Amino acid sequence: MEYSELGKIRSSFMDDGEDDEYLEPSSPTGEYYSSSSLSVSILGVLEFEIPIDDSLTKSLLKNVFIPIHRRFSSLLVTGKNGEKHWKKVTVNLDDHIKVPVLQEGLPVEYYDEYFNEYLSKMAMERLPQSRPLWEIHLFKYPTRNAAGILVFKLHHALGDGYSLMGALFSCLQRSDNPSLPLSFPKIRPDDHMNKKTKNVLEILSLLKNTITDFTWSLWKSNMLEDQASPIRSAKEDVDFRPVSISTVTFSLDQIKEIKAKLGATINDVMVGIIFYGIRLYMETTNKDSGNARAWGNSFAFFHVSIPDAPNVDTSDPLEFVFEAKKMITKKKNSLGVYLTGKLLELMRKLRGPEETSKYIRNVFWKSSLCISNMIGPLEKMSLANHPVKGLYFMPVNDPVSLFLTMMSYLGKMRIGVGVEKELINHKLFSTCLEKAFERIFEAAMGSSSVSS
Repeated sequence: MEYSELGKIRSSFMDDGEDDEYLEPSSPTGEYYSSSSLSVSILGVLEFEIPIDDSLTKSLLKNVFIPIHRRFSSLLVTGKNGEKHWKKVTVNLDDHIKVPVLQEGLPVEYYDEYFNEYLSKMAMERLPQSRPLWEIHLFKYPTRNAAGILVFKLHHALGDGYSLMGALFSCLQRSDNPSLPLSFPKIRPDDHMNKKTKNVLEILSLLKNTITDFTWSLWKSNMLEDQASPIRSAKEDVDFRPVSISTVTFSLDQIKEIKAKLGATINDVMVGIIFYGIRLYMETTNKDSGNARAWGNSFAFFHVSIPDAPNVDTSDPLEFVFEAKKMITKKKNSLGVYLTGKLLELMRKLRGPEETSKYIRNVFWKSSLCISNMIGPLEKMSLANHPVKGLYFMPVNDPVSLFLTMMSYLGKMRIGVGVEKELINHKLFSTCLEKAFERIFEAAMGSSSVSS
């Protein structure tokens, strides 16, 4: 798949039919993520190089953002039979623009701490159902990472992650040439989805992996639950508990060096770093890290066990990358994601969207962490002549204690770290991720040959 044209990201999001008071019924995903069981939003954070001039905010929202899709000017309403539709309304922009006002001239450290707390509070607050499901927050004070920060808060009912981030990118321009569209790195398609012919062994491998993955996913989703641990509270109300959101930044060039040295992909390297960082955190917190064999990371309802390491300090850091590579390769050579989608469709038809949403929530809740990744544009971006220095995103109100996101931009890989505030020390966790990256990089550069 190639992301060189932004329209490809937005195409499904923008196909909305006729202009009626009631738009098309809510998509299945929209129903799942806007139910009584699950109400998930996404925070998209833009960090600017210069102070924010908000004089054009309303004009940009009215003429650029809202026209992207009519859902941005619609309410999600429930019909007499429980079905959900989008209803067109008049948008009062003042209801959607939030600008905190603080004393000027305070130290950067104060504004930095205030923004972190502000972001945590924003993550916990649910979007009002009485108006279109989005907000923007303008933080006009300097922090450690930026001269000003803009946060988009978008409800997941509006679209999937790629659609929402595509909508956000469509508001931005290339800094070097605004007349040209943003371009994105090419992604190699999965081989098993594109080969027209396969030999018998490849077909058998695909069938074996599909059966194994899908069966294990069903078993894990319905029968097994990760143990309570330093990264999972197992509290039923985890999606209502305070969160802390922070980021860690790595050099994309160094990640590519590791990739080349080990014969891996960038995803292999990043997941290996995350696995190793979690183990380091467990070792540091000293809380029964040996029970972690059954922990899971749920991605598209497939569970990946974190590699076991009885003594993480003496373990080979590269083994975490090799193990991640092996597991990810196996998942790629499987139709499990497709079958999971069909399972949810069948469940929705037989039991309804509300029960399906409960099932999805239960899958997330039983897992120790979730990981989501997004590829950023190749060029430097700007919004209304405000150069974007950095960006990251974070789903919020998910029923997990630990959510990690990855976003590449301008030669950097930004890791978003969303944690249950009263359970996980986010500063220590970030330090463990940094240590994991350093050790894996040093080990990879010192290795003489590729192994797996």
